[in-house]
Amino acid sequence: MKKLSCLFLSAAVLVLPVFAQEKKAEKKIDEQSGLVVDQGFELVKGQCGICHSHKLITQSGKTKEGWVESIRWMQRNHGLWDLGTHEPEILSYLEKNYGLNTAAVSRRAPLPAHLMPK
Repeated sequence: MKKLSCLFLSAAVLVLPVFAQEKKAEKKIDEQSGLVVDQGFELVKGQCGICHSHKLITQSGKTKEGWVESIRWMQRNHGLWDLGTHEPEILSYLEKNYGLNTAAVSRRAPLPAHLMPK
């Protein structure tokens, strides 16, 4: 019985840090927008949410280049303003929190820029 107790105690000591790391890794989500709260969050929430739902962001998964293409398309076709010095921070946020998850890709690849509607 004593050996069994030691076995459970040893297992708990090994497993508890893993659960603590998983808990720590959980991302905080803004209730209003549904966006991950992280560096650049306020910029993205303010800049992107003016014209469209934040769901367009949370449901997308793009590479940094894909996000740049989307921004340029919105600038050409929908009057999106120049993001200026904020663009690198916005792109970093989007890539980090809504980047392309190659392990869970179930959508087709994004259309090349020349095939996008004009």
